[in-house]
Amino acid sequence: MLLVTGVSGALGSLVAERLAGRDDVVLGTRAGLPGTRPLDFDAPETLPAAFAGVETLLLISAGYGEDDVVIARHEAAISAAEAAGVRHVVYTSLSGDGDHLTYALAHRWTERRLRRSTTLDWTILRNGLYAELLTWIAAPDAQNRITGPLGEGRLAAVARADLADVAVSVATDPAAHRNRVYELVGERPLGGADLAAALGAAYAPGTLAEARAALAASGAAPFQVPMLASTYSAIAHGFMDGTGVERGHLRALLGGREPLDALDVFVKAVREG
Repeated sequence: MLLVTGVSGALGSLVAERLAGRDDVVLGTRAGLPGTRPLDFDAPETLPAAFAGVETLLLISAGYGEDDVVIARHEAAISAAEAAGVRHVVYTSLSGDGDHLTYALAHRWTERRLRRSTTLDWTILRNGLYAELLTWIAAPDAQNRITGPLGEGRLAAVARADLADVAVSVATDPAAHRNRVYELVGERPLGGADLAAALGAAYAPGTLAEARAALAASGAAPFQVPMLASTYSAIAHGFMDGTGVERGHLRALLGGREPLDALDVFVKAVREG
């Protein structure tokens, strides 16, 4: 039996769609959706029943929160998996070139925790940043300008749908991927000028200070401001272009097909609003 967590989130919902109708798959969510198992990492008492009879766990990162909150959630999930006799955990982590991002720490802690387990096999899917994320950090303003402080940097963005396809492929055949780490970044890194040209917009990057102030004034949660500021900085200064990680894993795990074009995904998401 395969249990998929986080199916109310953006990536988890795509995974759930791809696995719909399979009698060897169960879905877990804190939202209590019909046909799912109640599962709340903030309420560890819900986990034994949720993990009962599960052989493979697709642990979609519960990354919305401060590091201590996220780590506590992942510790609860992994400990419960060990206690329930789960054999294999597939974890959606963060690409290896993302270590300068403020939200990398909880991912790397979780990877270490899985490696320390004496009972679990594991597979780590180091997901690149979503192409859809660019609609949040690089959408044109009312003057049709992209002002996000991306500098001359580029992002090896990847379509969320491709990451869902990979997660399904690996989680439904975990033995073939035992104790492997995969870097899942886009093949064509995109810069601010590329994004602007595709939309017929101007690229006029502002400063990190301006972006941080705008984020703080937007009503973002306190932990979100440094998260997004570090994303801008890491891209602008050349750490997220995919050159620092092993290439080719994404295409291979997609069965050799060409990944979706991240620029097309970005443009479509912006236009659909």
